[in-house]
Amino acid sequence: MAKQVYDASAIQALKGLEPVRRMPGMYTHTIHPLHIVQEAIDNAVDEALAGFGRKMTVSVFKDGSVEVADEGRGVPVDLHKGEGRPAVEVAFTMLHAGGKFAKSGEGVYHISGGLHGVGVAVSNALSKRCEVTVYRDGSRHSIVFEGGELKNKLKSEKTKEKKTGTVVRIWPDPKYFDSPNVPLGELEHLVRSKAYLLPGLTTKLHIEGKPEQSWRYEKGMAQYFDFMLEGREMVAPLFSGERYFENPDSSEIEKGEGAAWAIGWVAEGEVFADSHVNLIPTRSGGTHEAGFRNGIFDALSAFMDTRSLHPKGVKLIADDLWQRACFTLSARIVRTQFHGQTKEKLTTRHASRLLELCVKDAFELWLNQHPDEGKKIAELAIEQAMARLSRGKKFERKKSSGVATLPGKLVDCAADDTSRNELFMVEGDSAGGSAKEARNKETQAVLPLRGKVLNTMSKDSRTVLANKELQAIATAIGVDPHGPDDAPDLAGLRYGKVIIMTDADVDGGHIQALLLTFFFMHAPRLVEAGRVYVAQPPLYKLEVPAQGKGRPARRIYCLDEEELDEEIGKLKKEKVKEGGWEISRFKGLGEMSPEQLWETTMNPDTRRLVRMSFDLKNLKKVRESFELLMDSGEAEGRRNWMREHWKTVEADV
Repeated sequence: MAKQVYDASAIQALKGLEPVRRMPGMYTHTIHPLHIVQEAIDNAVDEALAGFGRKMTVSVFKDGSVEVADEGRGVPVDLHKGEGRPAVEVAFTMLHAGGKFAKSGEGVYHISGGLHGVGVAVSNALSKRCEVTVYRDGSRHSIVFEGGELKNKLKSEKTKEKKTGTVVRIWPDPKYFDSPNVPLGELEHLVRSKAYLLPGLTTKLHIEGKPEQSWRYEKGMAQYFDFMLEGREMVAPLFSGERYFENPDSSEIEKGEGAAWAIGWVAEGEVFADSHVNLIPTRSGGTHEAGFRNGIFDALSAFMDTRSLHPKGVKLIADDLWQRACFTLSARIVRTQFHGQTKEKLTTRHASRLLELCVKDAFELWLNQHPDEGKKIAELAIEQAMARLSRGKKFERKKSSGVATLPGKLVDCAADDTSRNELFMVEGDSAGGSAKEARNKETQAVLPLRGKVLNTMSKDSRTVLANKELQAIATAIGVDPHGPDDAPDLAGLRYGKVIIMTDADVDGGHIQALLLTFFFMHAPRLVEAGRVYVAQPPLYKLEVPAQGKGRPARRIYCLDEEELDEEIGKLKKEKVKEGGWEISRFKGLGEMSPEQLWETTMNPDTRRLVRMSFDLKNLKKVRESFELLMDSGEAEGRRNWMREHWKTVEADV
């Protein structure tokens, strides 16, 4: 093997939009192209937020393209002094180029959503074609890009139309996405949300071949609540309001920052929580949502204190109040900071304090002005606290050291329906972190494990419970260790599926074997009931480029080498050029992005699970197999068995 030289020649300096095309996952979601469409939508809404234009139209065409049109000022088309090119060309071909980086009070945008610095340049980079039309100064200006590069220079012509605005039409390039299609349900929710967050703004969605949809909410969030509740009654009247600081006392808070909100409580049915920053949806919440929740809870606690509403022996926690709460929150923040390029979680530090200041006093005043309604909200929270404590009693287990509660590292799910709930036991903190972000928070819980658990083959139940890792597993599941002749109470079972999710390598296989030994030997009734599963994450990923018209780029996940060879064989039969595909191997679950982990291993629609089951009548045979493979005293027997079955066995020796 030739010796590799590590010097200046090894350092690559990627220019223009090449970094985006090389590593699209660093800049956007790669499951589907909704986010690159959202960048254009955010720019259109920022214009309306700044007071320019009262209508935005999003159109989806059968050829896969999406168009976003606004009535704003229009992207500038004059020459950029530093670059010597039209400003619109600079905005669409350079990262970190835009009109939103000026210091507070000096820029054309005081508050906007597009502040993370990549914007429509990423949309252009990951599109086969991008057409931009600008109306301003009595002229129509058009420019075209292909593959992120300039195709047709800016062309301008006078027009009699007295309008301003920008029209962006993009054709997402399928080779950068798992699916080339924009999810229409999510797009509809996104477009509609802009209308209720900015009262008076009309948003339209036109899908070719279908009737156009249009939304306009003059009453904003309150009107949206009526739509979402679908006739369900609330426990108390809706608490809605807004507060923006024009002359803030704190140096942390800038002029114009604040929030608008609406919150209500329902006794039954589904709840919803929508939070936004500068009209950008923050699906993973963030500091603004944390401050909002704290402010509302603190206000209710103060109200209950003044009226002695706290029940004896019951300590209310924030979750008790929020279990039955529905809310929409729209924060406006001058200098935003987000976690990641897709802006799904706000990390701006002062946002928490800002939102507390906005809502705490306002909600406490409202509660005191509406004491009867306040008592109903308090009673609902107390009811949830009592239910929580009642559920907790089911999961307590007595031991010599006292009572064990649910393990602290368990990230639980929200739903109470055991038949739907799933527990993922994940190898390591890295994979656990990805799983926490990827999961469906409503029905999927995550329990990270620290390395390899105890081999319980020859251990009794007392020894098992003395092990902290196994104790945490048993406590989280809600079933005590037991033998085949025992009749454990499965009524305390907290999850319909218990899923072992480890890396697709030797270490992952070892951890999987140790966990299965625990379940088969110390929780056989759970296995017999068909509640234990093993996830099958892929080991390989095949990137197949587009093959002419009608054959878009594909991303194929393969379980193992055998499946990889099978898929490559199919590609050869399709006459895909030899070596035209790219193969990558996952080192572990922690290496996957949350989106990939969800798509391949956690999404019920696309994942592969193997159910563990056996008949207790065959327990003797099962136990003999486990003893042979897992008992420390059976080393010689294992060697003989492997010699006999060497053609079909993979072993780490």
